[in-house]
Amino acid sequence: MPIQILMPALSPTMTEGTVAKWLKKEGDKVASGDVIAEIETDKATMEVEAVDEGVLAGQGGGAPAPAPKAAAAPSPAPAAPAPQPAAAARAGNGAGAATHGDGERLFASPLARRMAANAGLDLKTLSGSGPHGRIVKADIEAALQGGRAPARPQPATPSASPTAARAPTPALPVDHAGLPPHELVPATTMRKVIARRLSEAQQIPHFFLTVDCHIDPLMKVRADLNTRGEKDGFKLSVNDFVIKAAALALRKKPAVNAAWTDDGMLMFKSIDVSVAVALPGGLITPIIRHADQKGLATISNEMKDLAARAKENKLKPEEFQGGTFSISNLGMYGMREFTAILNPPQSCILAVGAGEQRPVVKDGALAIQTMMSLTLTCDHRVVDGALGAEFLGALKKLIEDPLSMML
Repeated sequence: MPIQILMPALSPTMTEGTVAKWLKKEGDKVASGDVIAEIETDKATMEVEAVDEGVLAGQGGGAPAPAPKAAAAPSPAPAAPAPQPAAAARAGNGAGAATHGDGERLFASPLARRMAANAGLDLKTLSGSGPHGRIVKADIEAALQGGRAPARPQPATPSASPTAARAPTPALPVDHAGLPPHELVPATTMRKVIARRLSEAQQIPHFFLTVDCHIDPLMKVRADLNTRGEKDGFKLSVNDFVIKAAALALRKKPAVNAAWTDDGMLMFKSIDVSVAVALPGGLITPIIRHADQKGLATISNEMKDLAARAKENKLKPEEFQGGTFSISNLGMYGMREFTAILNPPQSCILAVGAGEQRPVVKDGALAIQTMMSLTLTCDHRVVDGALGAEFLGALKKLIEDPLSMML
């Protein structure tokens, strides 16, 4: 008896996933433990293993995923519905059946139902292209772009007026008239999530604080430690020092290591620093857990490993979800200073600029020192101006006296 394979929920926060690649073909024999497909979420690509043996009857991409609560349960035997193009699957929902007043069972994915409701479309006027006639995202998009799918035949009812039976007019597409020749590049799942999260972050009341740090002593300590590290297998970067200093400053000012909720403040008991890593299609923030308790060499090696696996889309969800403070460093691109957008629900993100020689006044005389600008973006609901300034003061002291990080 064929058993449907459901897309697993790869993390408690996963809502959509895409079948990036099928590793088994229709008709292939599958044994328990075989990797049958790769699932792409907004941040990573994960492998899906079979837990039973069988024959793959089809390859589908529109099957719903089980609820996060059941993500750890064994997945069904390797059989699937009729082949469909790989498409986003909604986690934590069933087949998407709904019963209307006329008694007809209408099958539509949760995403399709939400899109239709937002656009004022009547699902009963559409035909689905998914398995068993299920209405999916592509059918809604086709309707909104003017390529409305053929309407389902509806039984005539004497009480239904022509006005009531008519579906609302969908929103018109964006007018591209007058634009130069261009190509529409579909947004990736990662880029869509980035766009949504950054739009949400801009609604948070926030402010910026900037401080300049003298880093000649840090550069000297770094050079000395790297000379010793050649035989011990580590090479420290300036960013490693910033991660360690930020973690220690959070220990000194724990009120910054918090997040806002409508019910009150979440005061985090661990210091987990998220560090932005650039990817070809966006960025990701792998996490150094308990960064205040780790040495510079450990932080450096962990960061190199996380960054390398991030660029291969091989991070586990727990390795990039749940940080308490973020760091974004564009110094390697020559940026003197910049402001970073908050990474909700975290209350702060630190933007790190390039270390460069600048003229400064020291003891009443002009001097040249290597300086680095740090800009802190603060959620004003959590961190007030005075608290943010105190945190930056503690951070500056650590950066300018790097030996104090090792006490």
